[in-house]
Amino acid sequence: MAAAVSHNPSRRKLRDGSFIELREVLPSDKDALASGFARLSPESRYRRFFSSLDRLSATDLAYLTEVDHRDHEAVIAFDDDGETVGVARYVRGEEPDAAEVAVVVVDDWQGKGAGTALLERLTERASENGIERFVALVLQENSEAIELFRSVDAETTGPRRTPDGYLELILEVPPGPVPGTALGRALQTAATGRVVIHPWRLIKERLQAMQQNRPDR
Repeated sequence: MAAAVSHNPSRRKLRDGSFIELREVLPSDKDALASGFARLSPESRYRRFFSSLDRLSATDLAYLTEVDHRDHEAVIAFDDDGETVGVARYVRGEEPDAAEVAVVVVDDWQGKGAGTALLERLTERASENGIERFVALVLQENSEAIELFRSVDAETTGPRRTPDGYLELILEVPPGPVPGTALGRALQTAATGRVVIHPWRLIKERLQAMQQNRPDR
């Protein structure tokens, strides 16, 4: 049985003194996701999302917001003006205790710790829902990514090089606090912007399939 989900926001102070509010995504967040996507630079859209799309379709937004909070969970962050800061999500794969994970933060909030805050709340939800491992992808030519693998290798599986040019990192989801764990160290490194946690294959494949089979009219 899935753990009960609470959409009550939690307020977090980031390293530059700014604040964000985090909560689980609602179906009514379609406009918030669309506006956040519009604030991403073309490079961020390509590197941090799933392609060089110039907008999210109605089908995309439905899939990204109408989640079941068990096999597919998403956490969204807002600034004090109500603007979207970023989104982190996981999608459970074929193995019931593993999920692919990714985070997207708008350009002007990158490097402040918003991604780490999003992933920490997502990790809590994953643990509550029986997820024991996160699968993340980073570019294999990224030297910082290689160093990240070395720093957490004792507590991870891999790294495995994928045919599409990524390194696959598998991190254990801690049952308690994230700081100090392998996942925590990975999140701290990723939050600097030097290591980008790329979109997961499941979401990419599913969105592409929906775009081909159910085009917006």
